Amino acid sequence: MATFIAIPILSALMILQSGVISRIPLLQGTPDLLMLFILAWTMQKRVQTAWQWCIIGALIFGLVSALPIGTPLLGYALATAAALFLRKQLWQVPILAMLVSVLVGTLISHVISLLALRLVGNPIPIPQALNLITLPSAFLNLIFAIPAFAMMGDLAKWLYPETLEV
Repeated sequence: MATFIAIPILSALMILQSGVISRIPLLQGTPDLLMLFILAWTMQKRVQTAWQWCIIGALIFGLVSALPIGTPLLGYALATAAALFLRKQLWQVPILAMLVSVLVGTLISHVISLLALRLVGNPIPIPQALNLITLPSAFLNLIFAIPAFAMMGDLAKWLYPETLEV
């Protein structure tokens, strides 16, 4: 059930991201709603479908973006792996793990995208990309991280209710 509900949720987030959020940049950076919600889903302690959400989100992002094929999948997979690692290390403070994973995930995703664009012959100067795209995107992702974490926490409680033992 949790895997099937990912398709409409992540599709709606991609529509929101590409239709509305991308039109309101900070410098040249925009938040990555798909990555935020995938990482927020990964941070929920009862969730066991983080990798499925990662793959679905990367496929949706890959269909919409102009990045080379496989770039979003690699970026999202590494960000999800980092989030799972941080969830285990900082399990008592999940919101801190969420913020750190968003920061790390943004850096990973942007560096992989930058390298992929360089490989296909579209070089973007690295200092300019970091200053105008990555840092503003990281800032915006951190702003949206807490609401995403709260929303995915509610969804996780709905999909994975706690069972009371008598």
